[in-house]
Amino acid sequence: MFGSKTKHQRTPAPATKLAAAVARRPGLRGWRGRGQGEAVYVTAADEWRGTSVQVCGLWPFVGGSGTPILGVPIGVHTDTGAPFGADPISWFMHGMINNPSMFVLGLPHYGKSTLVRHIVLGLAGRSINPLILGDLKPDYVDLIEALGGQVISLGPGRGHLNVLDPGEATGAAVRLLASAEEHRAQANRTLNNPEGDQAAAAPLLAAAVKAEKLAEQLMADSHNRRLNMITALITIVRNAKPSAHEESLIDRALHILDERLDRVPLIGDLIEVIKDAPDELRAIALDRGDMSRYLDATDQLRQSLYSLNGSGRFSDMFSQPTDQPMDLTKPVVFDLSGISDTQRDIQAACLLACWSTGFATVQVAHTLADAGLEPRRNYFVVMDELWRALRSGEGMVDRVDSLTRLNRTEGVGQAMITHTMSDLEALPTESERMKARGFVERSGMVVCGALPGAEMEKLNKAVPLSRAEQARLISWADPGSWTDVGGSRKRVRPGLGKFLFKVGGRPGIPVALKLTSVEKSLHDTNKRWTISRTGEGDN
Repeated sequence: MFGSKTKHQRTPAPATKLAAAVARRPGLRGWRGRGQGEAVYVTAADEWRGTSVQVCGLWPFVGGSGTPILGVPIGVHTDTGAPFGADPISWFMHGMINNPSMFVLGLPHYGKSTLVRHIVLGLAGRSINPLILGDLKPDYVDLIEALGGQVISLGPGRGHLNVLDPGEATGAAVRLLASAEEHRAQANRTLNNPEGDQAAAAPLLAAAVKAEKLAEQLMADSHNRRLNMITALITIVRNAKPSAHEESLIDRALHILDERLDRVPLIGDLIEVIKDAPDELRAIALDRGDMSRYLDATDQLRQSLYSLNGSGRFSDMFSQPTDQPMDLTKPVVFDLSGISDTQRDIQAACLLACWSTGFATVQVAHTLADAGLEPRRNYFVVMDELWRALRSGEGMVDRVDSLTRLNRTEGVGQAMITHTMSDLEALPTESERMKARGFVERSGMVVCGALPGAEMEKLNKAVPLSRAEQARLISWADPGSWTDVGGSRKRVRPGLGKFLFKVGGRPGIPVALKLTSVEKSLHDTNKRWTISRTGEGDN
């Protein structure tokens, strides 16, 4: 009303009403204020896990878990307790990763080998044969023996592996050529039979051509493997690569040996061929008809070969016939535990020899399967202590790279294990360091255990890690409590048996490894300390 003295009432804004309403609501601990009954301690709600069928009636008080459980059961998610399963072969077969390989990083004694043994056991139960190509501690011998596999010992005075032995390649080539002849004979009988189906001869002739081509490829690959192995051993002996003309001499000498001998050649036979100075080798040495020039050109090569022929630190490991050929119908482990850790060059040479032999034998098995002469088998290859081979000499990175690059096309799953990225960064040249980082970058999955903080920058170059993931890996490396809990609870380091599974740029999955009671006795790598504590074995 005009002229009224009534005061104007301002309507509160909606935001003010909302703030006032919120202020009147109780907090997480109840009503605040004196005498309002605010709780000092809030009991955490019980959590239960079940299938969607079992817990559907609890909606909306449920939360889904996206943790994959495909493959070998590994353990549980450290945050949610969700079960987790993984292995490189199962994840590759279901399209979750691009190639069936894994790279495992972690400080010593935090469970790297236990994790890989657990995966090996799970894959063996799925008819995938494990091949442990070099066990230095030994970590895998008990497991392979429990699986009924083959244990091949190698070391000075403990076993022999002839690096010039083509292995099963020669016998496989003979089988392939015999199969080709049989297919050709069947095709000829079909063509010569007027009442026969002439069109049926075409696939028989195609099978014959395929078998002949496979045999030719198999022998060529076998020759290249022997050449690469000899040059790798010479590299370790000298700590330098052989020259180009020395590689050519070895290549031609191997061909001459195959033509001359009706048995498997030895390194001593290779030395004798070079000493005999056939015209083919003299032409490669460019001696111009002067024998003294040939001797000068081959002196260093023969000295290196003598070191591998029983007169050097390698003893006769590589110069005698192979004691136990690999049986690819069984799990196989090469036991190198007889070689001292102080003999790192010998360890590296044995690792390379085992890797070369293993991959070559796998190739033979796949070639026979391609020709229909053997059933198809898949393998899981474990390459532990990778850093020892990489540091053994110039050019070793290239040789390991050539061995491991074709795992997807060869039908082989693969695990490479080392301690830290510093092992790969310690190589002498930048090109070798880049190739070594490629081992991590090309892996289908990268599994990280406890790592020090100094490793994060190096690891992040190959595998992107968030700050939270880096902090988790660093925390796992803590030594734990100084005091023992006592009773049945043993002192346990925070990161023992815990791993972060990374695939590309996706967030990592932190997992705590869980072992069955059957496995625990197979994973004891401190047996001598156990005997010392319990007094077992005392006389």
